[in-house]
Amino acid sequence: VGHAILDAMVANNVDHVFFTSGTEISFYQEAIAKQVATKKANIRLISVLHEHACLNAALGYSAVSGKPTVTAVHVDVGTLHHGGAIHTASRSGLPVLMTAGAPPTAYSGTTKGSRDAAHFWLQEVYDQNAIVRQYVKWEHRLVSHENPGLVVSRALQVAMSEPAGPAYLCLPREIVSTQIDGCQFPTSKELGIGELAGLDAAQIDEIARVLLAARNPIVVSGQGKNPVHVAALVGLCELLGMPATEAASKSYQCFPMDHALFFSNANLSEYDVVLVLDAAVPWNVGSAAPSPTAKIIVIDADPVKMQTPLFEFEAAARITGSAHKATVALTERISSLLDKAGRALISERFKRNADASAQKRNKLDSEAKALSQKSPIDWRWVSHQIGSFCGNNAIVVDDMTHNRLAPYLRLSQPGSYFHNPGSSGGWAPGFALGAKLAAPDRDVVAVTGDGFYGFSTANAALWSAKHVGAPFITVIYQNRSYSTGTVGTAAVYPDGYASKSGYEGGFFDPPIDYAMEAIAAGAYGETVTQPEQILPALERGREAVRAGKPAVISVWLPKLLHNS
Repeated sequence: VGHAILDAMVANNVDHVFFTSGTEISFYQEAIAKQVATKKANIRLISVLHEHACLNAALGYSAVSGKPTVTAVHVDVGTLHHGGAIHTASRSGLPVLMTAGAPPTAYSGTTKGSRDAAHFWLQEVYDQNAIVRQYVKWEHRLVSHENPGLVVSRALQVAMSEPAGPAYLCLPREIVSTQIDGCQFPTSKELGIGELAGLDAAQIDEIARVLLAARNPIVVSGQGKNPVHVAALVGLCELLGMPATEAASKSYQCFPMDHALFFSNANLSEYDVVLVLDAAVPWNVGSAAPSPTAKIIVIDADPVKMQTPLFEFEAAARITGSAHKATVALTERISSLLDKAGRALISERFKRNADASAQKRNKLDSEAKALSQKSPIDWRWVSHQIGSFCGNNAIVVDDMTHNRLAPYLRLSQPGSYFHNPGSSGGWAPGFALGAKLAAPDRDVVAVTGDGFYGFSTANAALWSAKHVGAPFITVIYQNRSYSTGTVGTAAVYPDGYASKSGYEGGFFDPPIDYAMEAIAAGAYGETVTQPEQILPALERGREAVRAGKPAVISVWLPKLLHNS
């Protein structure tokens, strides 16, 4: 059965299994070794030393490659070690199949794989799948009478159907050890992958006319998982002279970041029509949200956000459908409706928005350069230097919250920028490992604060990156502070006891030496304390990566609410 499971994964276009060892999942090692030895298929087992980094790596590989991925972990405890990455997977829109062994319940000696060690009794729980049930699209426990190949295909069919997301398959030890005489099954493609429909002609016509009548429209997009969509959205925006901005819960690169019509963190109160495409959280409530008179149109695979119990964002229309197909259809319909006068108005709007975008970029660059000699180093200078270093070729993995990175980036190639799709910090190192496996010819740069880096089981990701030849650079903003326990606490209790006592629980100073920790894991490590050394340190890190070593560059910043 274990070999049949692996055969089904190969048949379903899985080429990487992210693996953290466990007693009852050793069949993966045997089955993959057999596939490789017999040259039956090209599938890799990627050994990751911690399950949290393991699942984040699977997400990174799937996001960059566009393929489904699989994780393999040890019973309930391995599943629990996936930890916050389970939350991230649920918000990612990525087809990852989490598999976990389950302890045997067969009486000792009655069958192959039955209970033969004390830990099997300790690992049995009433409902292992309950650990992940509210975070996955599909979950199942394999039983003896089922076709294991069909079960795998069904899991991947559900995971890949839009809106895509994670699935979970529990594999009892004695079941995967059972001998079977062959296994025939349909693939997920043969079962049929669910696709989103386009909007009907009447809906497209109505939205097209609303956009044409708008004085100042804007697109808020969370779409970009499919790089093809970015080009389509650029075409629509250029046709209308309409800017695009990322959603508050940005995950994927929705627009070229150096384009004249891209506004990072736009103030939506200035716009009369807001077209929202596949945005989990479209904007933050506050002064930069759309005005009460703005017309808001939402096109989304899940326009009412069924995973979120309370969702208070208003809209004139919420339409279930493919944002990409709608974008293409809107472009065609608007082109057919535009007259000479309309094109002249759009040309003027294009110039106005392009000028505003350039002014915003120039202002950010000027402010950062004015801080280039400041010591301790200012976070804006770090972000500016990372933007300069990455240029237009790198893949950037952004796990920042308090200090912003995206406005300083100039990445034009779709699929070059990824932001944590959930709220579980510590996503970046694992995701970067998977991204590098999927794009070995590109520089992968993970950027994180030291608080999130401490959550990330980074040493496991670094070891795997060195071991499997997928090195990446990590840049850490090291301020020895949790923004939640300092700035966040100060906002709620500005003159409280926490403030008077120095925010115990908000700082971790002196910190871990992350450069030395990286060296211990087989990576290159360097701590930067002077602003002029940031770019040279990044270049040394890139040299190490191109020589086969992952690199960690930790940049020393002042503690939050402090000047040193």
